[in-house]
Amino acid sequence: MAMLECKHLTKNYGAVCAVSGLDLSLEAGQIVGLLGPNGSGKTTLIKIAAGLLRPSDGSLFIDGKQPGRETRSIVSYLPDRDFLPAYMNVEQLLGFYEDFFADFNRDKADDMLQDLNLSYDMKLKKMSKGTKEKIQLILTMSRRAKVYLLDEPIAGVDPAARDYILKTIITNYDPKAMVLISTHLIADVEPVLDDIVFIEQGQVIMHDAADTMRESEGRSIDKLFREVFKC
Repeated sequence: MAMLECKHLTKNYGAVCAVSGLDLSLEAGQIVGLLGPNGSGKTTLIKIAAGLLRPSDGSLFIDGKQPGRETRSIVSYLPDRDFLPAYMNVEQLLGFYEDFFADFNRDKADDMLQDLNLSYDMKLKKMSKGTKEKIQLILTMSRRAKVYLLDEPIAGVDPAARDYILKTIITNYDPKAMVLISTHLIADVEPVLDDIVFIEQGQVIMHDAADTMRESEGRSIDKLFREVFKC
């Protein structure tokens, strides 16, 4: 059974169609790159999978279930913007996740946070953008989820922070789980991707294993992306 499956998935915002009859099947045990230009439907697809939006038509299944109360317990979602209360310090954020998510692994989060050398009294609003991104990712990846939905996890941070974030992703997810990463920074994330989905105007235009795509197209995913989506 697919870990994430879309069948003729459609989402309209009034007269604007963000996702259009999309069909997609993604298996567990892999890191998947969801790649496409701005406005291609990436964030909308992720929000539907996270249970934050309802389809206008068609369906999406997480581990065989439609997004809802059941799937929220197996999906860990990182949005593309700051989402944690800025007034909270690190200790309060850890307590917040412990209270809210039964599958939150506090020991795992503590181990990752030690790498940052942060005081647990430090408030989120006092942190740099890169540190905030790291904190948010650590909390997201410290859940024992079956599906991790990461929307632009390395956007707007320096290369060193990107390296840390990617290392955190690849070393802290269950091999039986699936990670779906949406990003524009293809060259940075390409080395960790097992599977590639190109999406444009709300439809999948290419989908294959990363190695197969590189071999068949004779170029890197980054170069292929630039060719497929060139202006």
